[in-house]
Amino acid sequence: MIFQLDERLVFPDPALAEADGLLAVGGDLSVERLNLAYANGIFPWYSNKNPILWYALHERCVIFPDRLKVSKSMRQVLRSGKFTVTFDQDFAAVIAACASIFREGQQGTWITKDMQKAYLELHRQGKAHSVEVWQQNELVGGLYGVAVNRVFCGESMFSKASNASKTALVTLCQQKQYELIDCQIQNEHLESLGAVMIGREEYLKYLA
Repeated sequence: MIFQLDERLVFPDPALAEADGLLAVGGDLSVERLNLAYANGIFPWYSNKNPILWYALHERCVIFPDRLKVSKSMRQVLRSGKFTVTFDQDFAAVIAACASIFREGQQGTWITKDMQKAYLELHRQGKAHSVEVWQQNELVGGLYGVAVNRVFCGESMFSKASNASKTALVTLCQQKQYELIDCQIQNEHLESLGAVMIGREEYLKYLA
């Protein structure tokens, strides 16, 4: 069953989500609603043509920073000084780049203008964070996400240079600031870094 949200600041039990994780439709992207959503393992994911769709995945793809797998070639990239990495220095540029970067097999972006505005406000309030990867003063990669206690809920990443987005993710893990990096959806790239699948209940324990 897919729930219809209204102006009330409430979400249904995430366990009631559809098999694909779709839980509810509607509501808004206010800071208060986004904070409540992430605290309960829920996130918005939709396109300009759709109303706001809220997902609560039954399984999450996550990285435990202390189990991160870094290849020999990637370690060489990190040691080379090819990139400079910063944190929270240009959140607006990172989310704009994530929205505009070409992704094979994908038409348009789910990071709408309203979505960018909402996450910028989360960033101003210290809840959303970015990692920037620079090469000769040019922003060539990065990622952004939302912090919930000791969990970093990754939203999107981009790369304009080979290994730039991977550098952002590896550096984030090496900070040891988070117990868990939530990558949401599984793919081969994340698996190569040691990402695993965990169930909703286990994930919610980390959020709490």
